[in-house]
Amino acid sequence: MAHFAKLNENNIVTAVHVVNNEVAPDEATGIQFLNNLHNGNFVWKQTSYNTFGGQHNQGGTPFRKNYAGIGYTYDEDRDAFIEPKPFDSWILNETTCQWEAPTPYPNDDQQYVWNEDTTSWDVSEGNA
Repeated sequence: MAHFAKLNENNIVTAVHVVNNEVAPDEATGIQFLNNLHNGNFVWKQTSYNTFGGQHNQGGTPFRKNYAGIGYTYDEDRDAFIEPKPFDSWILNETTCQWEAPTPYPNDDQQYVWNEDTTSWDVSEGNA
């Protein structure tokens, strides 16, 4: 199945549609099909359900860095879908086009939640 993200005038994903590969053997054909189906001339970008952080989880070719979700932004310069920034202090990784905390997530058996006030990870209450 082929997946297509519908973009608004600000390149924000407003919907993601699934189209049979026979109907959409390539991006241009899929876009034409969706515009005919929705009786309009919308902006669509194909997205890969199996792409996350610039890696294809089944060994295929990664496509537009990340699978698009509603609220994501399509960055034309990077040809990438980028999720909304979760916290002001987080930084965009230019390679993966994913947001990263300024402090790495602890590598132990506990669960943590991000504390934006201290820009650090706090032990989750369930683990305290």
